[in-house]
Amino acid sequence: MRLDLFANSAVRQLVPIAGVDPARGKWTHAAFVPDPLPGESPELSGATYRAVADARASLAALDSTARSLPNPRLFRQATLRVEAQSTAALEGTYEPLMKVLAADDDAEKDPSLREVLNYLVVAEAAFGWSQERRALTVSMLGQLQERLMEGTRHRSSQTGRVRDVQVVIGRRQDADLTEPPIKAAQFVPAPPGPDLAARLSDLLIWMSGDHRGRFDPVVAAALAHYQFEALHPFHDGNGRLGRLLIVVQLHHSGVLSEPTLSVSPWFEGHRADYFGCLMGVSTHGDWDSWVGFFARGLQASADQTRHRMEQLARVQADLTQQVAASTLRAGSARQLVDFAVGQPTFTVREAAAALNLSYGRTNKLVDSLVELGVLGHWGPTEYNRRFAAPTVIDVLLGSDPTRQST
Repeated sequence: MRLDLFANSAVRQLVPIAGVDPARGKWTHAAFVPDPLPGESPELSGATYRAVADARASLAALDSTARSLPNPRLFRQATLRVEAQSTAALEGTYEPLMKVLAADDDAEKDPSLREVLNYLVVAEAAFGWSQERRALTVSMLGQLQERLMEGTRHRSSQTGRVRDVQVVIGRRQDADLTEPPIKAAQFVPAPPGPDLAARLSDLLIWMSGDHRGRFDPVVAAALAHYQFEALHPFHDGNGRLGRLLIVVQLHHSGVLSEPTLSVSPWFEGHRADYFGCLMGVSTHGDWDSWVGFFARGLQASADQTRHRMEQLARVQADLTQQVAASTLRAGSARQLVDFAVGQPTFTVREAAAALNLSYGRTNKLVDSLVELGVLGHWGPTEYNRRFAAPTVIDVLLGSDPTRQST
């Protein structure tokens, strides 16, 4: 890490650290420790305040859409897979979205895919705590990180707790090949120890606090996200947990009555600016650029999420109408349509368990919906066949099957 880049930063301490490199011997350097978050909003430009206001308007529109739906959690389950794919891609674990949508129980045999799908379980746990109005603690966050790493190549003795080893982030493009990794790194976050755990605890308390009158919730979320990423409290999974905490914080503060927002697809598409603006706060205290970028990201993400939810709602209505116009028993068939919207691909056994129906009855119902064109076969195998509603898949892959061509 180039210490000269951080010399004029107003938001940090540079703490001396030392160690031994097996190939290069002893080294001394410094780690970046962010100051506690301020008690008042940082000074922001008019353009940034307008971006924050636009983000609030889009978040309000998303929340209004979610509250108008009879079962917003149904649509959240589907869009969470899109979020899981993008948030993992931002950290270097890339799995095609089609593969993520089609993942089944065999995904546990694929560590990379397992890493993506673990996010679904972690997000639902965090959202459940938030809906119960439980404030996150360091211990609870450790549980989420442990579940995120379960069955992956990143699981280690550090999993599930605040790290007790020094870590580095990235490598400078201008780094000399002879430099030890600690000096060649782009960023060296806080050293391990009780102070790191205490700072994480302080951040979580700050996030659950009432900042009305001092911070717009969008600004508060931007500051908290920076702080979490700068602390980098866990050995792995910090980026994914940090982006999840954005939604948890907005839900806890009342901006979102349903935690439906998906933020990572937009940040993945702007990854260079995302990491650059975070670094800008660390190097020279540029809160304005970071908050403005973050607000634009929330606005675009809220608009994208709302559009996808509206598309899925139209698809659900269209498929339900198809079923109503058929000779099928309406109740169970409508339940299966709802299940297909929330679970992009599934087996008969999975559907039977979810709908509390027998395997035989569910199998006949699935076959009937395939004949009707509501469902289709998914994948080449005849064993443990998977099914999907093609129009639901189209929405999640980015097209709009309900739009009329002109």
